[in-house]
Amino acid sequence: MRGFGGFLGKELMEIARTWRAWVLPGLVLFLAVSSPVLARLTPQLLESAMQGQQGIEITIPEPTYLDAYAQWIKNLQQVVIFVLLLTGGGMIAGERSSGTAVLVLTKPVSRAAFVVAKFVSGAALLSVTIAIGTALCWAGTLAVFGEAPPERLLLSTVTWLGVALLLHAAMTLLSARLRSLAAGGAGIGVFFGLSVLSLWGPAVRYSPAGLLPAMAALLAGEEVALAWPSVTTAIAVAALLAAAIAAFKRAEI
Repeated sequence: MRGFGGFLGKELMEIARTWRAWVLPGLVLFLAVSSPVLARLTPQLLESAMQGQQGIEITIPEPTYLDAYAQWIKNLQQVVIFVLLLTGGGMIAGERSSGTAVLVLTKPVSRAAFVVAKFVSGAALLSVTIAIGTALCWAGTLAVFGEAPPERLLLSTVTWLGVALLLHAAMTLLSARLRSLAAGGAGIGVFFGLSVLSLWGPAVRYSPAGLLPAMAALLAGEEVALAWPSVTTAIAVAALLAAAIAAFKRAEI
């Protein structure tokens, strides 16, 4: 992969100096800080909303640190995933439409290096951001609830990160083949397809779809067999990246 190191360094520097250093990290850090607070306040907000509703009585259990963790994972699944999918559509397609890809590829940078550097830089940004966000969520939970055993939080978040990296690889392929908007829409379709597969027993046991229900199970303290889903996720990421390289080699720039 000719020119990979230099182009990767350029991508990481670009992330640090442009809006990309603020959008995803800013969102994740906000969700990390707000998740424990929202978990603590949710019962009070519900009680306030139900006041004046005659004949309706709802008993709301006292929230615990697990509610804060669940809120964090819910935010990752419902908010951060869609931001990744929508912004990931322009990962390569945006470079092609703007003409930047042509300029880069006239230098000693191979198309394979271009694609892999795009994937690695995005994966690095995501992983570092989620690591910091998880630490903030844990600290906030400890401050709000007075206890915050980290094991369940870490296991659930790492499981989510596996799903996110799989979708990031899928977006690398889609962005290499389609225009930005089409790639984003197709990425959302991939996520919904994975969600549907998570309802089928064999897919849960042996495919990446098993990572989706595993998050809630790990938060609940259940034992989850993650060996096959983890292995097939790693294989799928490698296969999608290889397909993205092949697609970009055939694409007109």
